[in-house]
Amino acid sequence: MDFHVNSEVATLQKLIIHSPDSGLGKVVPSKAQDWLFEDIVHLKTMRSEEYDYYVKLLLYFLDTDKVKGKLAEIDADSDRGFFKPGNKDYFKSEKVIEFEILVREIIADSSVKSRLVAAVSAIEECSYQEMEQFLALSDLELTRLLITGMTSAGDMYFSPIPNLIFTRDIGIMINDHFLLNKPAKLARRRESLLAKYVFFNHPIFKSLRSNLIEIEENDEQFLMPENEQGDKEETLEGGDVMMVAPNHLLIGISERTSVEAARQVMRKLFDRKVLTKVTLVKIPAKRDYMHIDTVFTQIKKNVWVLLASIGRAAEKHKKDLIWEELGQRNKAEELMIKQFYVENGKEKSKSFENLEDLLIDISKVDLKCKEPIKFVYSGNNEFPYGAREQWTDSCNLLVLKEGVAVGYDRNNKTSEAFEEAGFTVINVKDLLLDFEKNTKSPETLENTIILLPSAELSRARGGSHCMSLPILRASV
Repeated sequence: MDFHVNSEVATLQKLIIHSPDSGLGKVVPSKAQDWLFEDIVHLKTMRSEEYDYYVKLLLYFLDTDKVKGKLAEIDADSDRGFFKPGNKDYFKSEKVIEFEILVREIIADSSVKSRLVAAVSAIEECSYQEMEQFLALSDLELTRLLITGMTSAGDMYFSPIPNLIFTRDIGIMINDHFLLNKPAKLARRRESLLAKYVFFNHPIFKSLRSNLIEIEENDEQFLMPENEQGDKEETLEGGDVMMVAPNHLLIGISERTSVEAARQVMRKLFDRKVLTKVTLVKIPAKRDYMHIDTVFTQIKKNVWVLLASIGRAAEKHKKDLIWEELGQRNKAEELMIKQFYVENGKEKSKSFENLEDLLIDISKVDLKCKEPIKFVYSGNNEFPYGAREQWTDSCNLLVLKEGVAVGYDRNNKTSEAFEEAGFTVINVKDLLLDFEKNTKSPETLENTIILLPSAELSRARGGSHCMSLPILRASV
């Protein structure tokens, strides 16, 4: 299997997803924020009325034969066998790959199984007797336990990992290398562990093994007092990493990604000559934003969707300083953008004042774009819709092919902004019917924003970009 990603917008060919599992149905209000959810979700609705459409759409674009002409039959099955790993009717695809399947396949090796069970038991502080019970389970049952924290009988041994639906955060392809991320929150550490075991042990990733990059702890960290260690933690999540051009990586420094980790990753990439340009984008470390892909994503080489208050934050900050000097306190967003690049064998750096300036530079310089650069703003840049719709992932879109991307149906003002920018906006249900009737096709679709139902998905604080881990795109 080939693995290569050198842009955010070239045609998507293979990705890893994880459909909502029963663990999401166990999130309780008192633990929601600890597990990084803003609210509890209705699992049945999230699955059958929202995420299942995402899966069908991905299959139509990446593995058409799995769904073409079969949607009526798939939708008529109230048991959803088509979407359940382990079910005889499961769609199993080599292009839309379910993470749960990968975990189950690696534990078929008894050596991997015993090591993984021991590692999970250690971080979850299970007893030795419980560990032995886990080893006695079938591969199907053990996989369920490792992901949801419980058995099919309902015995709960440890917490679920509900954020696994956001597979983007466990790793990212950078050209022909793969970066295994290190999450900032304890609620996600089991995800990271499972991902490491999958990428280092699954046979489909054998060719990638020498190109896996891990984030390591700073040696000095172990010698620091515990109350000071947090300031030096090396944490990085995939939502803060974007492969925007063949030779250019963006890394966000955010609530979830530390400057120490960003610097370590940049050094490893430069040393391995994977690329020659890395830009660090420091955004406000607050829950509203979380990762850089919650405030901007790319739709075409010349089109970006973003939150307006972030776009030209430096200019606004300078204007606000005048009023601050007179005693009026304003809260301008603060961004810092530093670009590091290798030129003639020497490392150099420069700064960008505004995010929009950086994005224009990527489109024109890195992607050689001749068309005018366009910005589509969250909430159509109307108060208060910009901030409201950014919160529900108006800026977090997955590109299926250049100009064709997946968003959420609840962000009405952002959809208006896309239409004003020349895009067609269509509901996923209508589009799938058009595909079935052959009045539209993935191959001929252009400049289209496809809207997913999102009442429950948006409660989890992640959009389609978060819910995807591309491992192969066409080369840009």
